[in-house]
Amino acid sequence: MATHTRAKLSRVSVERHASLARILLSHPPVNVIDVPLMEELNQELARVESDDGVSVVVFSGAGNCFSAGADVAAHTPDKAEEMLRKFHAVIRAVIASRKITIAAVHGSCLGGGAELAMVCDMVYTADSATWGFPEIKLGCYPPVAATALAALVGQKQAADLILTGRTIDGREAAAIGLANRAVSREELDARVRESTDHLTKLSPAALAVAKKAIYAWDSVHFDKGLARAETIYLEELLKSPDAREGIEAFLEKREPQWKGR
Repeated sequence: MATHTRAKLSRVSVERHASLARILLSHPPVNVIDVPLMEELNQELARVESDDGVSVVVFSGAGNCFSAGADVAAHTPDKAEEMLRKFHAVIRAVIASRKITIAAVHGSCLGGGAELAMVCDMVYTADSATWGFPEIKLGCYPPVAATALAALVGQKQAADLILTGRTIDGREAAAIGLANRAVSREELDARVRESTDHLTKLSPAALAVAKKAIYAWDSVHFDKGLARAETIYLEELLKSPDAREGIEAFLEKREPQWKGR
């Protein structure tokens, strides 16, 4: 008989049904990924990873969106190192997981939210979803996307998305390789369920080793690339007046005044 358990933390809800675990980002109104949410995600990912009965994990967002991204207020020089360390621990845990990971995306999927979704093994998106990496508009850049996005969508597409900060809809996300498929919002749950129903009937051991063999980037190269992106972010970007101005302007709800340095 299938078992059904549920854990509820302040920002993350976890449901277990047989060999499927569902992790729901639940931080209203737009599921901002702040440090407490990162800590809860790391905690739950470790718990799910140690559960031999789970073979598939689905990430989704509560309410009207997947996630509007990481907490902008945590990008200041005094907070950024802790924020990057904890968020990248989440990303590394997803990439290193032996479970098959699926992102079910609707509404806004931006910045750190898009980075979390993109490193999942499979992604299903509502065609009306809004994807993007808008960090450049704050005078920053997305380290995970800078490291791994080109492996998914190609160098030119990655440069376009990261350097312009433009947003795209779910149809374009699927067309360029950020998602496996785009469907209507009404069809999204059924499409994800179809995939999980199929995957949970397969051998967890075979899935784990197949995932290890086919990954778009190996963990060594990803770790080196992300470490480099982190170093540049902390030692160069955050020391620039423009990075400080971009964050301050966003928090003060005004247009940034760039200095070009």
